[in-house]
This record gives sequence, structure tokens and C-alpha cells, in this order.
Amino acid sequence: MANGHGGARPGSGQKKKALTDKLKEGNPGHRKLTVVEFTDTADLSGMTMPEPREYLSALQKNGKQLMAVDIFQKTWTWLNERGCAVHIPTQLLEQYAMSVSRWIQCEECITEFGFLAKHPTTGNAIPSPYVAMSQNFMKQANNLWFQIYQTVKENCTTDYRGANPHDDVMERLLAARRGGK
Repeated sequence: MANGHGGARPGSGQKKKALTDKLKEGNPGHRKLTVVEFTDTADLSGMTMPEPREYLSALQKNGKQLMAVDIFQKTWTWLNERGCAVHIPTQLLEQYAMSVSRWIQCEECITEFGFLAKHPTTGNAIPSPYVAMSQNFMKQANNLWFQIYQTVKENCTTDYRGANPHDDVMERLLAARRGGK
């Protein structure tokens, strides 16, 4: 075989469906559904929120507090209320909170300085670097949220509909622009 591993590219092909989707469809393949049940573990229902690391609340160069701790806490609380906080690594939540707070910080800079900047050597107008940074942080935050939400979706036996912390991101941005929290 030319590809060296004897089959299709690892990770290619149709992705596994979430348990809730299989239950909704009546298990069309009639295969035994894999339901992971932990019997020898501690009761984690009374789990406390992990302490956010200090860098999530660092004072920024402009003198404002980074909003990552608030985002981290609200997201963890939302996950905990749905019984999924134990399935999400703390590091993933920290990365998500930092990406959202950096996106908001870039948007604040765009509001303050505008869409154009001055080229350092020629003095000509150039696009503001904050625009590209904002887009990158927004893309990163969305990708991290999709990872978090996929875990929630795969571990629930019913569909979840309603507000979630990621939907609240725009409200945070607007509040930050008004000078609130």
C-alpha cells in the first residue's frame, strides 16, 4: 500500500454521532449504543469551580482588568448546571476565556483608535492591526467554544436549547464599550 498505514487517512470519514442523535433516530443501525457509565468514581455532583489562574485577571497595559476570569466563571457555572463541567478540561476553559477577553480587548482598541493606522516608516494610512487580531481571536474563541459545546452535546441525552455563555459574548463587548462589566 502506498500510504504506509494500510487504509484510509486516520481521522477521515464520517464522524460519530452524538448519543442524543442516535436515541432520537431510534438507533437506525440497531447496534448496541455505547453509554459510558462510571460506577467506581466519587460523587462529583458537589464539585467546586477550579480557581482561575492569575494571568486571567492580569492588569492590562491600558490599566483595565482582563475580563477572562468573569468569562471563565460564567462558562464553568453554565457547564456545571448541565452536569458537564467534569468533562471539560480546565485548560480548555481558560483558553476560551482568554480568547474571548482578548477579542473584546481588540474590539475596544478598534473603537478607540479606528480602522486605520499610520505606517511606521512612510506615515501612510494602513489597515489597523487590531482588526486582523480581533478576527483571529474571534475565530479562536469560536473554535474553542465548538469543542466545549460538542462535549456538552455528546454527553446529554436530551437536546439543549437556550442561552449559553458564548451567546452572551456580544453583550459583554457592548457592556465593555459602555464602560460597564
